Amino acid sequence: MNKIEEFNAYRSRMNARILEDNNKIVKRIFNLDTNAFMEGALPKKTKELLGLGNSLVLRCDDCVKYHLEACSALNVNTDELVEAMSVSLLVGGTIMIPHLRKAYEYWDLLEAQKK
Repeated sequence: MNKIEEFNAYRSRMNARILEDNNKIVKRIFNLDTNAFMEGALPKKTKELLGLGNSLVLRCDDCVKYHLEACSALNVNTDELVEAMSVSLLVGGTIMIPHLRKAYEYWDLLEAQKK
């Protein structure tokens, strides 16, 4: 199993575990997250780039992976991605560099998977 499959399998398994408790608050948060990234006044592509940028600044590697996958599925190109991440680096500062490394690594895996 590769890193992408591993991440998605873990995420799916643990989301199912979290949701099986049938907690109304958790379910509403999951629903809000889904709805926030739907097409609206801003296109999904823009919203995913915003989600990626915010996740980088907050230094959430799992969130970064999630948004990188969504960006890949929406055909964000590498130039767009790097430009968005560079803005996040400016906002977040040098403490983000280790997370930026991981983001580049995961993006490279996603790009290689497309070939």
